[in-house]
Amino acid sequence: MTRETALNLALALALPAFVASAYVAEEPFLITLATRAAILALAATGLNLALGFGGLVSFGHAAFFGIGGYATGILASHAQDYTPLMESPFLIEGTQAMLIHWPVGMIAAGCAALVIGALSLRTSGVYFIMITLAFAQMFYYFAISWPAYGGEDGLPLYLRSSFPGMNTLQPLPFFTLVFVVLILAIGFCGMLSASRFGLALHGARQTPARLVAAGIGPFGVRMTAFVISAMLTALAGSLFADLNRFVSPSMMSWHLSGELIVLVILGGVGRLFGPLAGAMLYVAIEHVAGGLTDHWQFFVGLLLLAVVLFARGGLIGLLAGERGHV
Repeated sequence: MTRETALNLALALALPAFVASAYVAEEPFLITLATRAAILALAATGLNLALGFGGLVSFGHAAFFGIGGYATGILASHAQDYTPLMESPFLIEGTQAMLIHWPVGMIAAGCAALVIGALSLRTSGVYFIMITLAFAQMFYYFAISWPAYGGEDGLPLYLRSSFPGMNTLQPLPFFTLVFVVLILAIGFCGMLSASRFGLALHGARQTPARLVAAGIGPFGVRMTAFVISAMLTALAGSLFADLNRFVSPSMMSWHLSGELIVLVILGGVGRLFGPLAGAMLYVAIEHVAGGLTDHWQFFVGLLLLAVVLFARGGLIGLLAGERGHV
């Protein structure tokens, strides 16, 4: 077992162990805090697939996060109000079921990623960053100007969505559900990275010319990774809406896109458990330093600067004794 594998295993056990201790101490807020970290880790895992494995620095993943959140919010609100989502030509009703919210949000985000990717993936570097940012801002301002679902004020949800066999209103069962989804997503990304597609994606990031020489088009590989990445991030957005029982345009803001990039960098770009390490560290700083000062982001900035200068492999790379990751 390598040192990084041992670190990954420790990270996978650390969050449940923290939640177990919080449960014993009867601290439900700490369980909710751990759930927030797991959801952010899931969103960053989606981004890591595009950024870490594909080299696609997307500054618009908050759009997909928000699409997942609004899919849950819209479907749940219609179920709560007993009003149909659409009456003609087909009757479509709202629902409180997570197993319907998730695929709806993921499919919607995947379709949006196809459109965004069709334009942005024809560029590279700062142009790709700016196009993804521009699309995210378009979704953000659309949400603000959508009065049917709260507009700028957002959309409150009275109940948390349901999952078969679980009381999702209780902090511990909801965390368990979120954490299982996170581990499955990390495992899926690991299998994808080790597959032939993953090798092609790494090739598209490192030497696209060699990929073309092998008869594989980099555009199709990057597009596939971008769409899968968006769908995973939308799944996190759906869970985030249920966690807070609230959906707002802020879920699509460029600030959130920046936070997701920070999580990936802190944990380690291209490392499977990097997003989880980054999210745990970020939420811990937010909780501890946020109780001392309103300017807690200052400490995140210092840490990010230290990682960029002295630990290019992120927290996992540093603890594993590696300076970087290729």
